[in-house]
Amino acid sequence: MTNPADLSAADLLDAYRAKTLSPVEVTEAVIARIDAYEPKLRALYAYDPTAALAAARGSEARWFKGEALPLDGVPGTIKENIATKGVPMPIGTAARDLAPAAEDAPVAARLNEAGFITLAKTTMPDYGMLSSGLSSFHELARNPWNLAMNPGGSSAGAGAAGAAGYGPLHVGTDIGGSVRLPAGWCGLVGLKPSFGRVPIDPSYYGRVAGPMTRTVTDAALMMRELSKPDARDGMSLPPQEIDWLSLGIDLKGLRIGLQLDPGIGIEVEPETKAAIEAAGKAFAAAGATVTSAPAFMTRSMLDGLDDFWSQRAWADIGALTPEKQAKVLPYIFQWAERGKALSGERVYRGMSQMLAIKDAALKQSAPFDFVLSPVSPVPSYPAELASPIHDPDRPFEHICFTLPANMSDQPSISVHAAMTKGGLPIGLQITGRRFDDLGVLRMARAWEGLRAPMPAWPSLLPSGEKVAARSADG
Repeated sequence: MTNPADLSAADLLDAYRAKTLSPVEVTEAVIARIDAYEPKLRALYAYDPTAALAAARGSEARWFKGEALPLDGVPGTIKENIATKGVPMPIGTAARDLAPAAEDAPVAARLNEAGFITLAKTTMPDYGMLSSGLSSFHELARNPWNLAMNPGGSSAGAGAAGAAGYGPLHVGTDIGGSVRLPAGWCGLVGLKPSFGRVPIDPSYYGRVAGPMTRTVTDAALMMRELSKPDARDGMSLPPQEIDWLSLGIDLKGLRIGLQLDPGIGIEVEPETKAAIEAAGKAFAAAGATVTSAPAFMTRSMLDGLDDFWSQRAWADIGALTPEKQAKVLPYIFQWAERGKALSGERVYRGMSQMLAIKDAALKQSAPFDFVLSPVSPVPSYPAELASPIHDPDRPFEHICFTLPANMSDQPSISVHAAMTKGGLPIGLQITGRRFDDLGVLRMARAWEGLRAPMPAWPSLLPSGEKVAARSADG
């Protein structure tokens, strides 16, 4: 019998309706999983099992009275940089003062209103500026598939928690790949919604929050709640009625681009390339027209954005006292300090690359309904490294597939494609037209049915907890 900690949110809600499981039983099972795994994984911050059990009892009562909420009794986590009332928000760095958040951010508010049970916040690197779990504040998060390897980032703890079965629903944030990269490296579904689809606070160019789950259906369940309006985000889209659980799609006649080269950055390694090519062939066999999508990222785009982001980081870090600066992760400090000497003209030209990337991405994808690509050019890398090449002077060489959709407002999803011979996940990225969030979810759901069965989720128990191999639904 499958451990309740490994059931999808959709399955849990069905079980609650049928009264074959209760929110209390499920929460207890997830707490037991966390207690067994967390000493090795280090994915969580502000873990509060007592509060989670109290919330589960309240959920159980609502189910008994027929007053259940949309996600009532489903447990999971929220990324540390999404404010939850009463919990300090260090944003990954020991340099920040710890003050309790005054209120829930929009994402947390929508989940709480839906009856979601928050078990914990999840860890992240300093200022969210690494594709890694490396942090001066949090303990080092690790990848459940191989504890020597990186879960990715900046939604590091969320990726690890999802793959380890710390409940079915997790939420991360993404400004250059920070949902999709850990999802890809941990074998999860990770949706970067269209810019503005999910209200956030504070908002910023390209920054979004999105679900990280084991199945596409669970991501859709989360989007049904996360996409509800909140006036605090002045950059959010107008509210739109979307049937998030309408996940069927006819692949016949769809125009799909296959992109295997971003133009710059790390070269795509052979196993990753083969996995994405195989996905393209599977969609073609199902009736889609699959043709090559050109590379479009340039060195000036990537380096210009590096200039702008490093100067933006230095604006915050440079204002700290020397004592607090000394607490910042050295890699991040070294990277940000480069921004100190940049001229105003160079920073402006760097910022202008956001629009250059947007224009190029939209022109590249215009002939297609969807574009397939790797999430990352390489599988996961050692946990102690800040990035695959661990060089603060070349920090973004691995995000050339993920970054463009943040700049172009397009929805983009990571979904598990294959495993390397060494037992590490490879992620397939599906990017859609601006605002077609439902379309990329439908394509990802179709891929769940096309791909070969995936291996059982990783177990960190010495005895080897038995988990059934994944079906087409995850």
